[in-house]
Amino acid sequence: ELQRLPEETVNLFKAAFTAGVVGWLYGGLPAFAGARKAFIERSHGELFQNRADAVQSAHRAGLRSFIRYGWRWSWRVAAFATIFNVVSTGLSVYRDKTTISNFAAAGGFTGALFRMHLGLQGLAGGIVFGTAFGIPAGGLLIALHSLAGETLQEKRNRERRELYEQKLAEWQSRLSVTEVLGQTENNTQGGLKMD
Repeated sequence: ELQRLPEETVNLFKAAFTAGVVGWLYGGLPAFAGARKAFIERSHGELFQNRADAVQSAHRAGLRSFIRYGWRWSWRVAAFATIFNVVSTGLSVYRDKTTISNFAAAGGFTGALFRMHLGLQGLAGGIVFGTAFGIPAGGLLIALHSLAGETLQEKRNRERRELYEQKLAEWQSRLSVTEVLGQTENNTQGGLKMD
């Protein structure tokens, strides 16, 4: 209706990107430090042209690990956060209210999905683990929305009401123009009959 993506969809993309960056940093920074340290420990017997060459080689080794391990964490964290947000947002939009139970269900579903390959015990553990982390995450998000002053549902309802009022005003203005044209046409036809 508004000729743009819904705010929930934009928030999903933002959350997925942010989770990817956070995952990359979470996996990449320790890997960078560990690989750099391991390179320095292994390379005591190597000959380098100068100190800058040695430092550059250590940084290259660290950067390779940063990219490799950062990518491994990045896509996993982004996938987890995206699935969690899709389920919780979908439940919130479907039910037209945001509650802790939406986040608990999303956490349980996501945890079960990521632990399904471990069998029935992994599935049950994923549900418990996901639900246990979904509840505080949901509480935090609800608290942040309340600090913002307007929840997404309130904003969506306000925008729908404003759009409805705008379309109603446009329709009434078109209707009044049609009535004026009708009166003008009747007056014209009445004037012709008199002649």
